[in-house]
Amino acid sequence: MTGPERQIWPAAERNKEPILNVLRRLVSPGATVLEVASGSGQHAAHFAAQLDLASYQPTDMDLGHHPSIAAWTRDLPAVLPVQQLDVTRDPWPIGDVRFDVIYCANMIHIAPFEACLGLLRGAAGYLNSGGLLCLYGPFMVDGQHTAPSNAEFDLSLRQRDPRWGVRDLTVVTRRAQERGLEYCEKVEMPANNLLVVFRY
Repeated sequence: MTGPERQIWPAAERNKEPILNVLRRLVSPGATVLEVASGSGQHAAHFAAQLDLASYQPTDMDLGHHPSIAAWTRDLPAVLPVQQLDVTRDPWPIGDVRFDVIYCANMIHIAPFEACLGLLRGAAGYLNSGGLLCLYGPFMVDGQHTAPSNAEFDLSLRQRDPRWGVRDLTVVTRRAQERGLEYCEKVEMPANNLLVVFRY
């Protein structure tokens, strides 16, 4: 049952279960998770309810999303109060903590590339040794779109803001390696998306 504060984003509702199916394999029991760009809070609520976690920290730069995130997660004991996080600012305002998993969905293409770089930099600073960075969304692979719909989406993003756009996984992987994040795998997901995993 949803309350008036809970936003329902159709894409998050569609992809939460396929993403969870991958996270079940990747996330160890008792893990600590930081979610970057939690949006509506639907992913935070779904994952925290289904995974055996020590803690789940939702964040979002947009304060307008915080009431929805709080509404979705208020009854889940593992979920910490939502914090504002701009990944391009150092240090991140999350205290002297480290995480086993940092998860981010559908953010790096709807933001300047500096946000992607900030996310990689922060992951290197806030992941435990052996921790995972999990990125979900559309990617190009070796400079090529994986589907015509992704090419159209990329064009629409760049028309809205020239700094936005579907990122090339080859470029993201190279910049991740510069921060000590090693590429592990990519999992093909519905709607021509990927879930990409890096290990610190």
